[in-house]
Formats: sequence, C-alpha cells, structure tokens
Amino acid sequence: MTQQAIRRLGPLRALGLVAAASLVAAGAAGTARAADAPLPVTVTGEDRVDLSLQSDNGDPSEPQVMLRLNAPGEEFEGDGVVPPVFTGDYTIRIDATELAGVASVELPCDADGLVAVCTGSELYAGQQYNRVGGIRLDIDDDSEAGDFGSITVTGEGKGLAFTPLSIDVLVGGPEFVNRELPPPGDLRAGDTYKAPVGLRNTGTMAAEGAVLRFHGSRGVSFPDSFGNCAYSEVTTGPLLRQGTDVICTFPDTIDAGTAYALAEPLKVSTADFALHDIFTYSFTAVPPSETAGLREAKDYRQGTGADLKLKKLAGADPADYSRYAELDLPTTNTYDLELTGAALDAEAGDTVTAEIGFRNNGPAWISALRSGGEPFSFTVEAPEGATVTKAPEKCREITVAEGEKGYRCWVSTPLLEDAELGFPFELRVDRVVENAKGEVALPEWDDPFDSDHANNSAWIVLNGPDEQTDGGTGQNGGGATPSASPSPSPSSGSGQGGTSGSGTNGTSGDVTGTGVQGGLASTGAGGVALIGGAALLALGLGAGVTVLLRHRARQTGGTVA
Repeated sequence: MTQQAIRRLGPLRALGLVAAASLVAAGAAGTARAADAPLPVTVTGEDRVDLSLQSDNGDPSEPQVMLRLNAPGEEFEGDGVVPPVFTGDYTIRIDATELAGVASVELPCDADGLVAVCTGSELYAGQQYNRVGGIRLDIDDDSEAGDFGSITVTGEGKGLAFTPLSIDVLVGGPEFVNRELPPPGDLRAGDTYKAPVGLRNTGTMAAEGAVLRFHGSRGVSFPDSFGNCAYSEVTTGPLLRQGTDVICTFPDTIDAGTAYALAEPLKVSTADFALHDIFTYSFTAVPPSETAGLREAKDYRQGTGADLKLKKLAGADPADYSRYAELDLPTTNTYDLELTGAALDAEAGDTVTAEIGFRNNGPAWISALRSGGEPFSFTVEAPEGATVTKAPEKCREITVAEGEKGYRCWVSTPLLEDAELGFPFELRVDRVVENAKGEVALPEWDDPFDSDHANNSAWIVLNGPDEQTDGGTGQNGGGATPSASPSPSPSSGSGQGGTSGSGTNGTSGDVTGTGVQGGLASTGAGGVALIGGAALLALGLGAGVTVLLRHRARQTGGTVA
C-alpha cells in the first residue's frame, strides 16, 4: 500500500466503517446513474407570447421570454461556490424560423438570423443558476392580425436528456383591459363595496374563453360563492401574504371591440379592522381547455353557488378601462398608537429595568401593503443620572439632539389591530436625581389615521413623587426590576406599578428594522439586514427618498453564455 493511499484512509476511519461504507455506496450509485441513465434536463420559459398591434408590447429592452434549464436535485441555498450536478459540454439550439414575416426576434448567444446556438459546460440543481438568455419579440412592418408561429428550443449533450420548449407567438390576438374601479366615497370599515367588474376586448380577434382573477388582502373578503369560481384563503404566515385569491372561468366568446360586465356587481366586504386593504382584479384570455391547470399552484376550493355570468355592455366608454384595476378599501378608518413609560425608585449603583410599552388600540391595523411592510420607529431617552446598560434587540443608540444620546426602537409592519409590544431597557443609576425624566416619543408629524396624538409620548421617571404617572397616557409606569447593588452600601429599588407592553408580537415578523431614520410615513426607513449572503442597505435620505444598494456576495459560476 502506498503512503498516499494510507493517508486517504484516515478520513474514512474517522467517519467509521458504517459511514465509510455509505460514502462508497453513494459513489457507486452516482457512477451507475451517470453511466446508465442520462441526466434529465428541462428547458423552461414562457410558452406563449401575444403581440399587440396597438401597444409597444412592454419595455423594448426587456425580453418576454427568459430561458433557463431545470436540472434535478435541491436548489443550492446559502453562500459560497454552487456545486454542479453535471460537468460536460452541451448546446442549446433556439429555432425561430417560423416567425419570418410574423414578428421581429432578438435571440441570445451566437445568433445567425432566426437561429441561435448557446453553449455551456456545467449544470446546477434547479434552474436559478442555469440561465440561457432572453428572447425579445416585437411586431414589424409585415406583422398582421392573426399571424402565428412558434419558437422551438432544444438541447443536446452527452449524458443529458433534454425536454424541449415550444413558444407560441400570436400577433393581434385578443387584448383585455379592465374596467376601472370608482372610489367608494364614504365607505367605512365593515361596509361592503359593490365593484363594477368588467372588461373590454381591444384586440382584433375574438377570444374563446376568459378567466377572471381577483384578490383581497387580509381585511377584505368575498361573501358570495360562485360555482364557476375557485377560492384560496391564506390566514396564517406573514401578514403581507394573507388574504383571498379567486379564479373564475367563463367559456364565453369575447368578441373583439366589445365590452362586458359581470351580471351583478361583485360584493367586496371589509373587516372592522380594515384600512388601506387592497382589492384588485384582472381578466385574461384563456381557452376553457387550459383553465384546469390554473388552480394547481394553490389549494383552491370550488365555489358552491350559481355561476357568475358575463353580459355584453353597450355604449361603454373606452376611457373607463385600463390594464390595471385596484382599489384601497376603506380609507376612513383609524388606529390609536400608544406609548407607555415607567416610574422607578432606585439608589445610586442600582440597576433597574424600565418596561417601555407600545400598543395599537385599534380599531384598524396598519397594513403597510403599498410599502411592502416598512418598519417605523420611536425614540427613547434615559433619565438624567442614569445609563442604559442593555437595550432591546430592536433598538440602537443614536443622537436624538445635539450632544444628546438616546435610542431609536423599531416596530415592524404590518401591525395588528391589537398589537402589544414590550421594550425593556436596563438602566444603571449612576447618581440620584430627584424626579429625573427621559422621554419616549413617536416622531412628531400629523398622522391623519392616528386618532389620539396625546398618547404618542410617555416618560421614564426615576425617583419621582409617588403619584407620578408615565406623563403620556395617564397610566402608571411599568414595573422596575432592580438588581443587587454593586455599591458598598446595599440598597433596594422598588418599581411603581402600572402597565407596559406585554411583549405579544402583533407584527408580521417579516421586517426587523435597524437604522437612522424613522417615522410612520411610507417613505422608507434606514437599515441594514443580511439576507442569505446578500447585504441590503437602505439609507433614508429625508422624506420621500430611499436609496437601495444591493451587493450580491454569492458566487454562481458556470452561467450559460
């Protein structure tokens, strides 16, 4: 046995005979699979593109089709070098010759007219890292309504078995726009909005079948159940993703140049806590034979009532229709954000805990749906003579005024209508100052949805009079938790009773804010978060301005060129 072979046995002995046998068996199995069965690879991307004769078909610089390769195995997550599941040369051929005289085509890689060939040498599990390239399609001078053709994408490589992709391209087909939703006026939380849902086919061809999709966020629901609709309710998980999705199918022929409306307005109910919840809908042209697959992505339940019907609408004004139809419901509800402070007695050398409370007294939640769940903040100042020795996880030290240090604490959104949070601050009393106060306060701005601004500030009071309150809400301060005094003359501190945040997390759990700029405005809050090796830096640069810088630290490698 060579010395090199002996050295190689070391790791196997360390693993033990069982583990070593497992490794050998796994290696043998992998070799057998590579030798006997090719690795299955699927070409993925959009399989249908409809080109309009009346619009620019989206951003001219953006492809409508992004081609990738899907290989078996668990997609890599984490940082570092992505391990390949296949190493070896392969080619991808994109044939768009059927689109001659139909549309103009921009192909990736090494293109010769309407045919392109892409090459690669590594494949990774999943499809994220197996990018081939994009295909951009546009109408040209020869394009006419009804023109049709297909792009065929195939692959070839030793040890690989490719499933090809066919992309159908139709020019001047059906084009649906949706009836705009009028503002509901004085709609209040708990009321029902009757939505005038409808569509208009602005294309040059009729559509055989249509699909209506509509969505309501957490504070929106749909009381009716229609037999040709399927419903999916999400009531758990992140608040931003909770809500109801509905798909309704219509086998009707949708004539070109014709407007349609639901036979009756769609009832959209709002909860008592609803505020700026979102209702949105859209129609798309989908043949009845293709509607079954639309429900596969989610757990839908079939409706139980009569079918929802479409009817032709004569004299419809084209100006009433647009590509997007959505509405915030309602816009008149309010919430009540309240801060509670703490009143504590302590002597020099004592360490005490001030429980700062934050709660939403409702009735509305703070959905933050338009901003994607931005956090907001409040500031905390230590009373004179005291030093913060330990701050809550969601608080960081800042300069609250010139020469004055304090803390900014962050509250994640969405925020439930009954959210109650606790922020414990550990204070060391360096010297006794009678009736020393430190302010706890939300930013000073006129929030029209906060019903009571009087309780937006509170106080941490050290060694105040017995009747001292938290100064903001009329509640007594939170309890103190004194520790053993390190001073030569031991003493005990006693907390003054009262209320504070209970620590119940009434937020989405999606955002943990840390940064230098706060407020409940939808302009952006500063912060740094590390997400799977990518650092996302959000710098608040005054009202209304947010700069986002993203630096990816993940090494992908092996991209198909």
